[in-house]
Amino acid sequence: MSAPPDAEPVLRARGLSVRRGRTEVLRDVDLDLRRGEVTAVLGPNGAGKSTLLAALAGLLAPAAGELECRGRLASAGQAAALARRSVRANVELALAWWGVPRAARRGRAERALTALGAGSLAGRRATALSGGEARRVHLARVLAVEPDVMLLDEPFAGLDPSVRSELLYAVADVLRDPRRATCIVLHDRAEAWALADRVLVLLDGRVAATGPPAEVLERPPSREVARFLGFEGELAGPDGTLMLRPGQVALDPAGPLAARVGRRILVEEGVRLELELDAGTLACLAALPGPEVGTAVRVRATGGVHFPAHRGAPPE
Repeated sequence: MSAPPDAEPVLRARGLSVRRGRTEVLRDVDLDLRRGEVTAVLGPNGAGKSTLLAALAGLLAPAAGELECRGRLASAGQAAALARRSVRANVELALAWWGVPRAARRGRAERALTALGAGSLAGRRATALSGGEARRVHLARVLAVEPDVMLLDEPFAGLDPSVRSELLYAVADVLRDPRRATCIVLHDRAEAWALADRVLVLLDGRVAATGPPAEVLERPPSREVARFLGFEGELAGPDGTLMLRPGQVALDPAGPLAARVGRRILVEEGVRLELELDAGTLACLAALPGPEVGTAVRVRATGGVHFPAHRGAPPE
């Protein structure tokens, strides 16, 4: 359950801007992190996601704006850099750095490891861990600190799909805590659906959308955000443009739309078809073998998001 909308933020940013050299990487960002709420940050490469987390953690000085944190903050970067010691010792080192009394370290370390499904690894050397195991220990170090604000930068990056899924399930059980606010940078919108109470989309260093996952991911506020979130197809009409994801388009001999296959790409699920219509282009998935390039087909589209013509031309 997400935090009440009027709950006092544990961390608040207003007008936050960050420069790297002469380049303004982050521009005028407003963000509230509340206890009991998980906020996911999405955006393409170079959008400023990691810069935002570094600024919230105090690792980068803002060029402008205000940042206020009312509690203890701990963060985990993308790299699981572990000391050449046992797994338990790695977590205890983090607790020692935070000033946790020696007598309390072992129990807190083991509870954090167990919560992330890594309890059986406590006595193993960190150098003997797989990538997924090392990432669990990396996250356990932050969890053991019991921070008021937890910042995680792409915790699933670089993992094989099966390992990624297992870690996602483990993290989903422990991220949400009524005592803690969590902000997590993600690369995949499906992960945001699974984990987040609130989604923030960064494009070109600015907040392009923010709100509950169902609102942002299914009803994006602009064409630019819609394209980033996978609404690849566009059909122009007299009253505006309808944008659709491939999953909202299907081949149907009785479908109302006439199209021609312009391109086909084999994918794990079958074949991805790029379709050409008089009103625009669509993409869809079909079972193998699927129609060949140049084939005339009928298409049915359901759902999508409509942008009225008065909103102007699509952004480049």
